[in-house]
Amino acid sequence: MRAAVAALLLTVGLGGAQASAAPVPGAGAPVASAGLLTAMGEDLGLTSTQAEARLRAEKAAAAVERKAEKAAGAAYGGSWFDAATGRLVVAVTDRAREAGVRALGADTRLVRHSGAALDRAKSRLDGLRAPAGVAGWHVDPRANSVVVTVVGARKDAPAVRDFLARARAGGPVRVAETAEAPRTYAAGTVGGDPYYTGNVRCSIGFSVYGGFVTAGHCAQAGAAVRGWDGSAMGTFQGSTFPGDDYAWVSVHSGWWTVPVVLGWGTIPDQLVRGSGEAPVGSSICRSGSTTHWHCGTVLAKNETVNYSQGAVYQMTKTSVCAEGGDSGGSFLSGDQAQGVTSGGWGNCSSGGETWFQPINEILGRYGLTLHTA
Repeated sequence: MRAAVAALLLTVGLGGAQASAAPVPGAGAPVASAGLLTAMGEDLGLTSTQAEARLRAEKAAAAVERKAEKAAGAAYGGSWFDAATGRLVVAVTDRAREAGVRALGADTRLVRHSGAALDRAKSRLDGLRAPAGVAGWHVDPRANSVVVTVVGARKDAPAVRDFLARARAGGPVRVAETAEAPRTYAAGTVGGDPYYTGNVRCSIGFSVYGGFVTAGHCAQAGAAVRGWDGSAMGTFQGSTFPGDDYAWVSVHSGWWTVPVVLGWGTIPDQLVRGSGEAPVGSSICRSGSTTHWHCGTVLAKNETVNYSQGAVYQMTKTSVCAEGGDSGGSFLSGDQAQGVTSGGWGNCSSGGETWFQPINEILGRYGLTLHTA
């Protein structure tokens, strides 16, 4: 596997003949490798043809999303990708704005609450201290409300009921249940995995010039990092957790960065070509040092996740599974970097949900540049 990465470095980083043969995304070009399409098929129940068609539709929806928000103006209520139609759906509070949004190639849904109003309601919740039985909360444009997720076994606890009462007093709220409370995915040392800090194993997220980004809960700034082979690799230059869950590591000489996410032999190693944000409802895949490749869909954005260590804000929720040691690993939509694995509940045998910290926020916070192909 390491040899495969080195070989890919030669074709990408040095501009060899093989690199020039890589397909350029376009109307007739493949949008992903055959291996990635197969991985999507296994977790999403799609054929390779269906997976490729979905990725193309999601890419088009992402391009429309930015324009649609501008066209809707103050009437914008959020948006999401509809896998059944292959189109972006935009919620609007003013019927007069629908025609302009539809002209961009999106469908519309008339709703009562604007996205700005829902964001204000969520922000009020962010100012509250949540009990352990509350897993998190986010704005759901499809439900046109703030969704508060509670652990089913604790839903009747007085502290949870009090939190829900205060939440409902601040705006439209819908309650959802989850089987387990979210937890981070760091793990004790296991040999042969991407990097270690102290007795914790985590996963590399994405290469940036000078190092890589990962999860903040893996270590604090100043912590030394050992690579997959046990040798000195680098140092945590910045780290935040809770509140946020991101960090970046500078690497020593002898280590290099490449625009690659490991396929772990399950699929070919994947090139990273950018960090365009995928809409809610889009397919998404994750690479981690414990469970390798798994795929699912984007369930929500800007969710506040209530870990036992404290709340983490502006997270993206997915239906992808993960396990201990996957923390910090890569979330991709096609060839676009999405974020680094933070935590979740469940496992990759019985299923679960996982949150990631969006990549563009990390890059902006530390002034980093994503290494792309």
